[in-house]
Amino acid sequence: MSDDTITTSIAENIGTLSINRPKALNALNSATLEKLSSRFADLETNDDVHVIVITGAGDRAFVAGGDIADLASRGGLEHYLEFAELIHEVFRQIEVCKKPTISAVNGWALGGGVELILATDIRVAVEDAALGLPEITLGLFPGAGGSQRLLRQISPCQAKELMFTGDRISAREALRIGLVNKVVSREELMPEVMKTAQKIASHSPLVLQLLKRNLTHGQDMPLAAALAHEQAMIGLVLDTADAHEGCSAFLEKRPAEFRGK
Repeated sequence: MSDDTITTSIAENIGTLSINRPKALNALNSATLEKLSSRFADLETNDDVHVIVITGAGDRAFVAGGDIADLASRGGLEHYLEFAELIHEVFRQIEVCKKPTISAVNGWALGGGVELILATDIRVAVEDAALGLPEITLGLFPGAGGSQRLLRQISPCQAKELMFTGDRISAREALRIGLVNKVVSREELMPEVMKTAQKIASHSPLVLQLLKRNLTHGQDMPLAAALAHEQAMIGLVLDTADAHEGCSAFLEKRPAEFRGK
């Protein structure tokens, strides 16, 4: 299904969502974020979707950040109430989604674009992508979760350098510092993303959801609490039909037939 700014499709248990504002380099404004939230929720609640892929329309940008004209039209409190709160809610929605998510970074990922990929599980970027958090050059700083997620996902000194300088980095540098998982040619981007998505989607959708929950909540806990949480979650997994099917298939040397139960 589609609308003016978001398109979605489903094939082989993979839901693909594209931010479709190529003339604006897929910049995010309030209306786009609201539609993104709605379309993403449709994919998350669809039982036929096991993995969600997020990308941008066109060949220049994944998401080139927030819509600066939109941001400049508001004062501090108004901005907080109308935009900052909304973008935090939407990115958190994506981050805690019960299904694995993959960013297909098809071009520039700047500001809010980097903050969006930080909310996804796996990131694949084209070779000519540029990534960065240039907010400081506008008298701002990353305020859609980026300042906190980046510190937790890459080396703190590298995260601070990116935020303090506002510099853009290449896809290869993003790979080196652990911001993305893979770098591929433009022609290889969607085939590589779909290959990874299909591999993930072939596993038990129920166990994937329990694993995602375990990872999402455990990373915010002290180690002792996270280990106890993991122990409780694997107890749930061992009570699923899919776990028994997987073990039986291994012993019987046949492909498993997972049913999400």
